[in-house]
Amino acid sequence: MDLYFDNAATSWPKPPGVVNSLRVYQRRAGASAGRGAYPRAQASRAVLDRCRDSVATLFNAPDPQRVIFTLNCSDALNLALHGFAWKPGDRVLLTPFEHNSVLRPLHRLKEEVGVILDVMPVDVDGRVDVERVPRLLKARTRLIACVHASNVTGVVQPVDALGAFAKKKGIPFLVDAAQSSGAWPLDVQKMNIDLLAFPGHKGLLGPLGTGALIIAPGLDLKTLREGGTGSLSENETQPDFLPDRFEPGSHNAPGLLGLTEGIKFIKKLGGPKAVRRHEKALLDQFREGLSSCKNVDFFGPRSTDHQVAVVSLRCQNESPTKTAARLWAQHRVMVRAGLHCAPWAHRQIGTFPSGTFRFSFGPFVTSRHIDHALSSLREL
Repeated sequence: MDLYFDNAATSWPKPPGVVNSLRVYQRRAGASAGRGAYPRAQASRAVLDRCRDSVATLFNAPDPQRVIFTLNCSDALNLALHGFAWKPGDRVLLTPFEHNSVLRPLHRLKEEVGVILDVMPVDVDGRVDVERVPRLLKARTRLIACVHASNVTGVVQPVDALGAFAKKKGIPFLVDAAQSSGAWPLDVQKMNIDLLAFPGHKGLLGPLGTGALIIAPGLDLKTLREGGTGSLSENETQPDFLPDRFEPGSHNAPGLLGLTEGIKFIKKLGGPKAVRRHEKALLDQFREGLSSCKNVDFFGPRSTDHQVAVVSLRCQNESPTKTAARLWAQHRVMVRAGLHCAPWAHRQIGTFPSGTFRFSFGPFVTSRHIDHALSSLREL
């Protein structure tokens, strides 16, 4: 039996509706939205509209037209970070658990513009100490960026408190929900999130090549790309209205139909709250079982109350890459090893540069699968 424990990279398997979406799209639509008045083009437009509405409803976004489709979460984060009119000396507050999709755009802004990065303090679990954040606030702080859940330790940040602080200070709040969207309840209005970036292919169970950035009303960004939109074609400048302003070129409509199906499947399960309950039960079972696995070090929060279904481990006296290879070769268990594109996180927990090997669960993982994973670790 082959067991997939790499849902933090991309979810698998996909729901039947997602798998079937490509065939459905090509048979019923197949055209490019906004490029014709004939039925197939209109059907493609309807696919985009339904997906936008589904995303807005899931995250309680007030305006579906401010749901901007992107290539993936990294693309959404690039749009958010490069969308500000940065000046030398502007500052960004961020956590020590950010993914390279945030770190690399910010590093470029640091090198080319002179943006300054201020790292928020965290407690022993890796959660931001919100009470100490005001001490880091400067006159030129232009943005607070926070990964909602670490893809290394799974620790979940207090975005509610950070969002309230950001709103009070009038500072835009960017949240990277790569590991939490679909698996943890998120409400952009209640949490005061101005920019929410997420992929479609992880917790939302959609296809690769999908993602979005939700932009709060009243917040404007520079464009990252320009091109044809099918609207205002007589103008040589990009349209100034959303979503066209940020969506040049033909859309990945088949993928967005699949994303709609993924969201529909999550709703059938009972929504993100139900997914969270399921994954927390798996986490509790897995972490309890780790106590009987000799020579295995665990890296993560003390409690699963503030952890998504991501668990980082290391076998003593063996590289994570070798352990992951043995798990596959000897037990057909698929995990990811290395730095997981988050070097700051590994420096924070003391596992740089070799990293860890990571188990990450999803809605299709069962208690029986957890037992098999633990048995495999014990044998190793």
